[in-house]
Amino acid sequence: MADHTQLYTLAEEIPELERPVLLYHLDGFMDAGGAGRLATEHLQASMNPRTVATFDVDSLIDYRSRRPPMIFDTNQWIEYKAPELKVEACEDAVGVPFLVLTGPEPDRLWEGFTAAVISLIDRLDVSLSVGLHGIPMAVPHTRETELTPHGNRPDLLGESPSWISRVEVPGSVCALLEYRLGQKDKDAIGFTAHVPHYLSQAEYPAAAIALLNGITAATGLAFRADELEEAQRLARKQIDEQVAASEEIAEAVRGLEARFDAVAAAASTSLPLAGPDARMPSGEEIAAEFERFLAEREE
Repeated sequence: MADHTQLYTLAEEIPELERPVLLYHLDGFMDAGGAGRLATEHLQASMNPRTVATFDVDSLIDYRSRRPPMIFDTNQWIEYKAPELKVEACEDAVGVPFLVLTGPEPDRLWEGFTAAVISLIDRLDVSLSVGLHGIPMAVPHTRETELTPHGNRPDLLGESPSWISRVEVPGSVCALLEYRLGQKDKDAIGFTAHVPHYLSQAEYPAAAIALLNGITAATGLAFRADELEEAQRLARKQIDEQVAASEEIAEAVRGLEARFDAVAAAASTSLPLAGPDARMPSGEEIAAEFERFLAEREE
């Protein structure tokens, strides 16, 4: 049996941790509005991060598919920005430690990487693992950002409507990690932020703020989000200006508002973000939309 612990190296000094929460987001797959990336970048920038473990990216990354940037100046190479896949320890607003796993999604050894992360979770006595990302949805930017929670224990999720019954979509390492954690009887949940589909390719700080709020509700961790809130105020101003400049776009947004408000008013409906006469989209329709988004992202 392969020793998956060889895929990571622990730091020489690990801060004191008492059954910490692990937050994770890996770049390279679905993350509309940069929701998960913005949330984890904010935590790493503002929460006194300290490296706990680093993964062997040479074993996990296909450099030809995602070439790391290098800087050439005049007549020589002066900088190489190597990819990093690592776990960092941070502290929340009141000093409670937690962990953050970030970096590029592995191109290979998905099972080996997942097993390595689970061994690290065992080693650090992680109490709960939480995945973060965003998806494009037919919602307006003028309404509060909704979250879809998911996980391997229903009692961890609280009361929330399900916007989908069953669908087959392309897999990801983060989804595989949540699945394998469930098979090991280890608590794992995730939060998916609903990003207006017309803003899915842009940075949408409101979605990152919603993810942080979801983490707080589920774990009790407290975060300061002043920088994200200021970024959201600026983004909202720019979006409103662009919408106001086009009657066609403004009309489309008003249509999304009407649908959203109808759902909010009709609490009895089982279809979030749809009117009372709407039907549940088929698995094939949702999968097609999912793959279309990924294709646009690659372009």
